[in-house]
Amino acid sequence: MAAAAASCCHGCWLLPLLLLLTAAAGALGAGGSSLELLDVKSLLLPAASCHTPEEQKPGTTRMPVVHRHGPCSPLAGKQGKAPSHTEILAADQRRVEYIHRRVSESTGRVRRKRGAAPVELRPGAPSSTSPSSLSSSTKSANLPVSSGSVVDTGNYVVPISLGTPAERFTVIFDTGSDTAWVQCEPCVVYCYQQKDPIFNPSKSSTYANISCSSSYCSDLDVSSCTGGHCVYGVEYGDGSFTVGFYAQDTLTLAYDTVKGFRFGCGERNRGLFGEAAGLLGLGRGSTSLPVQAYDKYGGSFAYCLPATSAGRGFLDFGRGAAAANARLTPMLTDNGPTFYYVGMTGIKVDGHLLSIPGSVFSTAGTILDSGTVITRLPPSAYEPLRSAFVKAMAARGYKKAPSYSILDTCFDLTGHQHQGKVALPPVSLVFQGGACLDVDASGILYLADVSQACLAFAANDDDTDVAIVGNTQQKTYSVLYDLGKKAVGFAPGAC
Repeated sequence: MAAAAASCCHGCWLLPLLLLLTAAAGALGAGGSSLELLDVKSLLLPAASCHTPEEQKPGTTRMPVVHRHGPCSPLAGKQGKAPSHTEILAADQRRVEYIHRRVSESTGRVRRKRGAAPVELRPGAPSSTSPSSLSSSTKSANLPVSSGSVVDTGNYVVPISLGTPAERFTVIFDTGSDTAWVQCEPCVVYCYQQKDPIFNPSKSSTYANISCSSSYCSDLDVSSCTGGHCVYGVEYGDGSFTVGFYAQDTLTLAYDTVKGFRFGCGERNRGLFGEAAGLLGLGRGSTSLPVQAYDKYGGSFAYCLPATSAGRGFLDFGRGAAAANARLTPMLTDNGPTFYYVGMTGIKVDGHLLSIPGSVFSTAGTILDSGTVITRLPPSAYEPLRSAFVKAMAARGYKKAPSYSILDTCFDLTGHQHQGKVALPPVSLVFQGGACLDVDASGILYLADVSQACLAFAANDDDTDVAIVGNTQQKTYSVLYDLGKKAVGFAPGAC
């Protein structure tokens, strides 16, 4: 573990800037040359305007990624009041509890046989070229639905296009889900409100339902059959659900297309999706986009989450998505389906490797997740992190503040924000193969308020619960997932 940690180069990409700030470091507090500079004002929501322009490179799949509640989001201002920090953290906890339940299942996934429960349709047999409609007269779908992840958290959205001619939609992207879906017409009684027009499959010349006899229907965790057509169902951990026909059509990612992309055409949907049109699943399951388009993109994609809700990141597919300076760690594909498992081996605070036995991380394992907000650690790893961070913050003159929701290590930064930036002890996550994620300053603290700035980590209930590296700690990094090479990578300073 020590050898892996030694290869960390915390903040090496910021070295020129830090050299210029050396004189100011002493005034900002103790801690020597080891510091992270945090712009407090930039993290206090809500942000007033979008800071960066949208950039899309011709001939690529690179799409802009924005926080769905931020000013850069096409959903902003349409969905009403953004959720409070309390609501975001409560939803985050529900997602984590769901992930823990799913990981603890001995089989990894629960499958039900097709046809176990029929879905009532309107009279008239569907043809093979046009979708039939799920009955809107019934109050619930009879199809059993599979458990997905909780989506009502601090998620990020991307623009995609679907059909011929192509229609543009804003969807949530999620590495903890596999099956993609959008709301589809006819969808009156059983649709939630979304910003974009609802997808009408009858207007797409390339749309087709998938047959019940197709092996693609068997790929679904849960499916049923009606009129010879495959019907899917997914229920998320917060009670949200989507049910409809499993279909295929042309998917457009920026300037590139994926023909025959399989997705759920949801005619019965309920949930808190923030007016997004649906979801793009980026997990490791057979129905996910990286697996479906493996021959085209080599199972490789990368994203960068912006430092603040007013920033803009990206999502990109293909071998070209990998940054040359990415620090790689093995993708542990034998640990289970869907999720991206990695081997965490240690944590550093203020440049020092904490004394945590390697067995603490190997007992339950660690997953990297785009939808979880706050990183969760085994209690035996969180307590040393908490203790070291509190000591380092005290040395810099910061006062403790009361706990906030799931966050129990908070500080009062009142007055410090007037200095422009505050100095924080750096935090690094160490992984197998020597890869390090030197957490950006924007990902070290979660600011409910300037008087309550909390360490953006929390403890699991037990050391046997899987650890989760959340999206707050992933900010500004290009996070690479390569199914072909079975590797995950981190490249700092990407957005």
